[in-house]
Amino acid sequence: MEMLKSFGRRSFVKMASLATALTATSAFASTSNNGVLRDAKEEEIKNPFPGSKLIKTICTHCSVGCGVLAEVHNGVWVRQEVAQDHPISHGGHCCKGADMIDKIRATNRLQYPIEKVAGKWNRVSWDDAMGKISSKLNDLREKFGPDSVQFIGSAKVSNEQALYIRKFAAMFGTNNIDHQARI
Repeated sequence: MEMLKSFGRRSFVKMASLATALTATSAFASTSNNGVLRDAKEEEIKNPFPGSKLIKTICTHCSVGCGVLAEVHNGVWVRQEVAQDHPISHGGHCCKGADMIDKIRATNRLQYPIEKVAGKWNRVSWDDAMGKISSKLNDLREKFGPDSVQFIGSAKVSNEQALYIRKFAAMFGTNNIDHQARI
C-alpha cells in the first residue's frame, strides 16, 4: 500500500513512456531484419518509370485550381507531385488534392454515361444521355412547372461555371438553385 502512495502521476508517465519506447524499438527490430524493408536501388531513385512524362495540370477537386505535376507512363497516371512554381498553390496541397491520383485511378469512378434498364446498368452514348436528360427536364417543366426542378452547384466548379448553372436555371424558369454543401 505504501508503494502505491509513492507512485504518482509523474512516475506513471515516465514508466509508460519507457514501456512505449521499448515496445516500438523491439517491433522495429523484428521487421527490419527479415527483408520487409530494403534500400531503394539507384535506378529506382532516378526514375522508376522510364519513358514517363511529367505533365503540369490542375487539381479538379475544388475550384481553387492548385497545381499538380502528374507523371504519366504509357497513358496511365502513375505518380504526382506538387507543382512548386504554381501561382495559386505555391507548392502546397490539401489532403484532397494530395489524393487526386487515387480518385483518378479508382475502379469505381464513373467514366461514361450509364442507364439503369430492368435493374441492370447499361452504357449509353453521350448523345443519348443528353437527349434523355433534356427530354425529361422538358417533360417535368410542362407537367409540373419550372419550380418542380432544383439545380445544384458544386465546390468543384469555377465562378464562370457557377454563372452558367445560374443562367441555365433562370432560362429554365426557376430560382431553385443551391449549393451541394447545404444539402
